[in-house]
Amino acid sequence: MFTGLIERVGKIVRIQPLAPGKKFLISPGKDFETAAGDSVAVDGTCFTVTGRQGDSFWVEVSPESLSRSTIGKQRIGGKVNLERPLRPSDRLGGHFVLGHVDGIGSIKKLAKPAGFLEIEIEAERDLEKYLVEKGSIAVDGISLTINKVKGPVFSLMLIPETLKRTTLAEKKIGDPVNLETDIIGKYVERFLSRDRQGLTKERLREEGF
Repeated sequence: MFTGLIERVGKIVRIQPLAPGKKFLISPGKDFETAAGDSVAVDGTCFTVTGRQGDSFWVEVSPESLSRSTIGKQRIGGKVNLERPLRPSDRLGGHFVLGHVDGIGSIKKLAKPAGFLEIEIEAERDLEKYLVEKGSIAVDGISLTINKVKGPVFSLMLIPETLKRTTLAEKKIGDPVNLETDIIGKYVERFLSRDRQGLTKERLREEGF
């Protein structure tokens, strides 16, 4: 479980084939403790650390993750957002992020009003139902608030602090980004789809509401 508050921007320093996937060696810089078996979110995708080399760590990426996220498009020298898992004692400053990417979006518009950065992103059509104005979404692992929604396109306004601490300031129009929608919306959809009676007062009372 993650919060979408990025701890560090890391760099891809080595890529090796691993039939049928790939291995990535990622340098987070100093004082970023991880050990084999730990989870880490890389641009919002949860991976398991399989080993360390100096200050860097290895992750092994399956064909499924290569096809469903942007890590398959990474090259040596590429920058990635990094976050270690939430500890029970941590403050939840963002929202619940699982590191399970739902799909890849595409940046459609960039504007910079007074030091901020406004981004428009087009999501895959099957994610449109989870896009809610003023709701949460993780973009490359960053917990952000949706400002406006029009079909599968949504807009975000990034403050200078977010631009300084993540990779979004370097994005260009057409760049792909990992998207994870809010888990609460998925559970609500699942609950309602299994309830043939619909959402009634009686049904809510039975469920303890």
